[in-house]
This record gives sequence, structure tokens and C-alpha cells, in this order.
Amino acid sequence: MQLWQCVTGSLDPGETPMQAAQRELAEETGLGAEGLLIDKNRCRSFTIDPRWIDRYAPGTTENIEHEMHYRLANTSDIRIEDSEHDMHRWAPIDEAIDTVWSWTNKEALQELKTQLQQNILKV
Repeated sequence: MQLWQCVTGSLDPGETPMQAAQRELAEETGLGAEGLLIDKNRCRSFTIDPRWIDRYAPGTTENIEHEMHYRLANTSDIRIEDSEHDMHRWAPIDEAIDTVWSWTNKEALQELKTQLQQNILKV
């Protein structure tokens, strides 16, 4: 079975969503100053999948996901942190939408595709 996931992570104590996104992007891909990280000011709330509940504080059952986009002019070399992932690949957006397992990631990618098609991306 093949699955695909966007860069994700949790807020450290005292960290803003933007700071967490910058940190997670660097940790999971090695990317940072090459592109532009954009806060889409969109959040999605979801029930935590039982497979991952042990990663959260006791009694936590809901998670809030903050959507960020990272814009690059061209594909770039990715440096994977072994403790984070075991592989990566650049994928066309339709393939990413079909392959991603998280409904929140799928929804975000579908909205991004619409914006790309309509050429209405907002920075």
C-alpha cells in the first residue's frame, strides 16, 4: 500500500502555527529560505484517528490543523530526516490528491488545484 502525506507537525509550547510550519518544513524537507511560506488562514478541525491518539495529551480527541502553502519557483532537492520519513517524491497535483490519505490534506490540495486552474492564488 502506498500513501502520501503533506508536511505536518505539532505546535511546540509557545510556538505560533507559522513558527511550527517553518520548523516542520525544515525538519522534514530541509527547505526554508528557497521559497515562500504562506499562511492560508484556514483551519480544519478533525477527530484524531485512534492510530495516532497516543501522540496527544491524555483526553485530547480533536485536532486543529492550520493550512500553510510553501511556494517554490522550481522543484528543489529535499533532505529527509530519517526520524521523520523514509522517502519523498515530487508529484503532479492530481496524483497527490489521489494518493494522500488524510481528508484534510486532500481537501487542501483540491482547493489549491482550483486556485491554480483559475489563476487566483493569493499571497
